[in-house]
Amino acid sequence: MEKLLTPQQLSEFLQVKLSTVYKWAHYGYVPKVKIGSLIRFKEEKIEEWLKRREKKGRESFAESDQN
Repeated sequence: MEKLLTPQQLSEFLQVKLSTVYKWAHYGYVPKVKIGSLIRFKEEKIEEWLKRREKKGRESFAESDQN
């Protein structure tokens, strides 16, 4: 079974305020699991979510200079 993170654990992992985690969950910005009135976050889904948000830095900037 996948590890589930609490909002507090996710807050610490991402180094953001707890209120930010709740806001992101409310607006569907971060993938969540609802268990009754509780919210939890699948560790694997959070890692995928982070990978989709990685930026390559100046690579795209360098490519535009060559055109």
